[in-house]
Amino acid sequence: MKMAELARRSGIPVATIKFYLREGLLPSGEHRAPNQAVYSDEHLRRLSMIRALLEVGGLSVAAAKNVLQAIDSDLPLAQTFEVAQRAVSEKPDASTLNPEALAVVDDITAGWHMYPDNPGRLVAARTIDTFWSIGQEDTHGWFVRYAQAAMLAAEADLDELEAREGRGAQAETVVVGTLLGDALFAALHRAAQEHVSSLRFPAEPKGPTA
Repeated sequence: MKMAELARRSGIPVATIKFYLREGLLPSGEHRAPNQAVYSDEHLRRLSMIRALLEVGGLSVAAAKNVLQAIDSDLPLAQTFEVAQRAVSEKPDASTLNPEALAVVDDITAGWHMYPDNPGRLVAARTIDTFWSIGQEDTHGWFVRYAQAAMLAAEADLDELEAREGRGAQAETVVVGTLLGDALFAALHRAAQEHVSSLRFPAEPKGPTA
């Protein structure tokens, strides 16, 4: 397909597609004549991935480029996970974190294999310290149950990854699970909160109006 058809089918303006090409996010098309290239369904798939990284994942163009390069490389999947995680995660300075909050994170994730500077570990510690700063204490296993839910989500990601054939498809699943998985988990959390709260705190039936 030509550029105009690629733009029509993807819903992305030609100018934006040309920008992705210049920035190295989208591979070049096959040149059939001077100043003319044709594109395939693989380009459509890549455009969908780019849109997911930028719009849903909230990545910068530079970060998205790093993630896409990791997908296209022959890096081990564990390193691809690391690239994706560090692209979407801020990394607080460990020296500024409350050691007691870090200890709680280490306790609720005991047995997990992760580096001390894992962004999730550091952000979780800062978040727990924020809970404490506003007077919110874990009195009924609040934090450990979040850790258990996170483990279930991570296992779901890896189960899907192992079902894919080929390194490229698996690498894409790594990125999807890291970026879109976070968005899906947060959205379902909101829906689940409404469901559980409606069961535990049912609304009082409204009486007849005058």
